[in-house]
Amino acid sequence: MQIHCPLDCLSVSHQIPPVFVKQQFEGRAVAQSSSRSIRRKRPAFRFIDLFAGIGGLRRGFEQIGGHCVFTSEWNTQSQKTYAANFRADDQHLLAGDITQVDAADIPQHDVLLAGFPCQPFSIAGVSKKNSLGRAHGFRDEAQGTLFFDVARIIEHHKPAAFLLENVKNLARHDKGRTFQVIVRTLQEELGYHNLHWRILNARCWVPQNRERIFLAGFRNSNGFSFDNLPVPDLASGPRLRSILHPEDGSEPPDEPYTQGPRGIVNPRYTLSDKLWQYLQNYADKHRGKGNGFGFGLVGPDDVARTLSARYHKDGSEILIAQHGRNPRRLTPRECARLMGFERPGEASFVIPVADTSAYQQFGNAVVVDVVAAIAEHLRPWLPDRSAPPQQLHLPLQPNTDD
Repeated sequence: MQIHCPLDCLSVSHQIPPVFVKQQFEGRAVAQSSSRSIRRKRPAFRFIDLFAGIGGLRRGFEQIGGHCVFTSEWNTQSQKTYAANFRADDQHLLAGDITQVDAADIPQHDVLLAGFPCQPFSIAGVSKKNSLGRAHGFRDEAQGTLFFDVARIIEHHKPAAFLLENVKNLARHDKGRTFQVIVRTLQEELGYHNLHWRILNARCWVPQNRERIFLAGFRNSNGFSFDNLPVPDLASGPRLRSILHPEDGSEPPDEPYTQGPRGIVNPRYTLSDKLWQYLQNYADKHRGKGNGFGFGLVGPDDVARTLSARYHKDGSEILIAQHGRNPRRLTPRECARLMGFERPGEASFVIPVADTSAYQQFGNAVVVDVVAAIAEHLRPWLPDRSAPPQQLHLPLQPNTDD
């Protein structure tokens, strides 16, 4: 069945970072890696990474032996971070605006990954658009129809499996009708009747309350279920102490985030007196009205609220208490750890962008630990092309010569 895939979505032309070389596929801007081929072991499967952000989904699936052959990400700042953290090779393509890419130009793949834009379906996004009298969900032509770009690519390539990620509000947006359209499209129009979904809280893996919905689909029937996904014990989950700069000299200085021999957090992350007073007054005003709006002041033994893309504005959802001083924001390095892009104490994730962009990118990202757990759970049901083809042994023919 042919799927209507509206292409009147946001289609701004963006410059590809210098690490990539532009190529033109029938007038559509797609970039190909300029590096030389890298010798590597045969990948277990090939996958594509749509609405990739800074690569949270990709990280989880590379850990189980997958090889990414195509990436789509329209934001130029996110492209910079993505390119800085993933080794390029000549078998990988990077595209900007997915609405301008023909499905036929995308390489063949076994698995499709997509974290299509959260804003049209999120609680915050719906509330804001309602107050402005604007459409949202599938009626938001700027982003809401981008799910149908996922659908048209699935229709063309028919991958063995896919994993989609979104905010948990997707399941009940528009009284559940939005989710019904997605499920009906995947099952009835695309034929992926083996469809599973589950809302997971990253709190079990990282010290942050962050609920997201994941949809896994398979072209063929199998025994997969989200019900038996191994989930760490919530009570014994990590605390913020595990991702914060220790500021005791045990961690090398990480300019511009920490400084000096003890690795003290740069004072620029401490809230000004004016901003701190504003946040307190704002919280008091809404508390008097019975609203829950306010800041999230936490310490090393606490768990954070959800890190959002607006964190760069005032940091109010996660403020770290400081003895004798105003609270501070998390540094971008701490955000990288909070989202699972690196382990505590590490500084391995390259952050090549300014703080504002970094906060937006981490706030829009998926927690890598959660994806890694799902990928490992999916692994038995994914294609495995890592083993070389078996040699065919034919029986020896009897010698009939005299």
